[in-house]
Amino acid sequence: MKLSDIAFDNEKYLSTQTEAILERIGCFDNKLYLEFGGKLLYDYHASRVLPGFDPNVKMRLLNRLKDKVEIILCIFAGDIERKKMRADFGISYDADTFKLIDDLRGWGLEVRAVVITRFTDQPAAVAFKTKLERRGVRVYTHRPIEGYPFDIDRIVSDEGYGANPFIETDRPLIVINAPGPNSGKMATCLSQVYHEHRRGVNAGYAKFETFPIWNLPLKHPVNAAYEAATADLRDINLIDPHHLEAHGIAAVNYNRDVEAFPLLKRILEKITGSASIYQSPTDMGVNRAGFAIVDDSVAAEAATQEIIRRFFRYSCEYATGQADAESVQRVEALMEQYQVKPKNRPTVEPAHMVAKDAEASVDKGIGGVFVGAALQLPDGSIVTGKNSPLMHAASSLVLNSVKKLADIPKHAELLGDNIIDSIANLKKDIFKRESISLDVREVLIALSIAATTNPIADLAVKQLPQLRGCEAHITHIPPPGDEKGLRRLGINITSDPVFASDKLFVA
Repeated sequence: MKLSDIAFDNEKYLSTQTEAILERIGCFDNKLYLEFGGKLLYDYHASRVLPGFDPNVKMRLLNRLKDKVEIILCIFAGDIERKKMRADFGISYDADTFKLIDDLRGWGLEVRAVVITRFTDQPAAVAFKTKLERRGVRVYTHRPIEGYPFDIDRIVSDEGYGANPFIETDRPLIVINAPGPNSGKMATCLSQVYHEHRRGVNAGYAKFETFPIWNLPLKHPVNAAYEAATADLRDINLIDPHHLEAHGIAAVNYNRDVEAFPLLKRILEKITGSASIYQSPTDMGVNRAGFAIVDDSVAAEAATQEIIRRFFRYSCEYATGQADAESVQRVEALMEQYQVKPKNRPTVEPAHMVAKDAEASVDKGIGGVFVGAALQLPDGSIVTGKNSPLMHAASSLVLNSVKKLADIPKHAELLGDNIIDSIANLKKDIFKRESISLDVREVLIALSIAATTNPIADLAVKQLPQLRGCEAHITHIPPPGDEKGLRRLGINITSDPVFASDKLFVA
């Protein structure tokens, strides 16, 4: 599969999704609280499994509705306290909240408020609240509700939702988003709906989730990729039994929503005092992604590749103590079901081959460890790199890739000896590092400096944007400088769950 292969039509999606949301707002008194699952920005999972999907298409959607929308962000106090990380950016949930506010402002959208959910005066959550308030952001706290979610009489009362402060809003569409799952989005929506009805406003609730895609087959690879992505949450796709019973239509949903629906429906009916318009969790959704898929075979192949990526990611997280064995086993089961193996990722075997060749050569790797790396360019061709005393494997991979893209001869030097020696001396004499080998971030800085005087280096720098979206694999877990540098370039990187060093601390 090439980067030019397209499976998704963004304009069709924007049109049908906008229409669905406006229609849902009209079902209520022009006031809808929309629980926005997944990522508002940088939805790289969607762009990987649906080639052509704009990672920021949801922001384009909100821009279309800019005069109608307000945004509330939620974050679970416990996630702040334990510094839960967003893996695709490598930053904590609280830092991601700051970033999300900045990004939304960059799109011309203001955040109405931030809600800290299940707040019990955790010190880190208090500090987070103070920091936001001192920067002019309104912050509300919701404390745990005793008996939640089963004691409906308490939940739908002044002791439950009524004890939460009401967030004043002016516009018909209120989007509730969060840095990650289990952040309290649904409870925040329902709390607001409760207060609106106390004020005589027939506000409604709906849910926006891109995955699983309800009108694709249950066993479609795109939906399987969602299971792989949420293996740590133990999500399982299934046919929505409530939807099948009410409408006679098979629709795909996932276990948490299906299990929560009967309680959620009772809560909504108790809040409104009337029968719910929803007969199933699928009814609650306003999700039209499935209607914008224009090439099912491309989507299926891309989703299968995502399952393999998730296998490598969970395997590495298990090795570093960030995931449990069951998460790995769940993805392994999906791989077996869809008859794919790690070697079906095009960059895996070339990376192993170059590491094996390096071990057999006189070119000794760092500390005797031979690391191989491989990248698939937009035209489908494979480029490799290996480590050396002067450069990490990922660094040589990047340089070799831009050389190939620019038709620069392999033997041509992009970085002058003076630049490499200067950085090496800095690391050795000033930073007192044992190794002077350059990681990806350091090589990118060196290349940009070289480009000011070396036309060939300047030509190489101009190729870097073409690496965005490319697939790469490394035979060992990359250190932070490599991982962050590759992520900034937009390269989809996987690695074997093998450490390149026996050192426990890697800067």
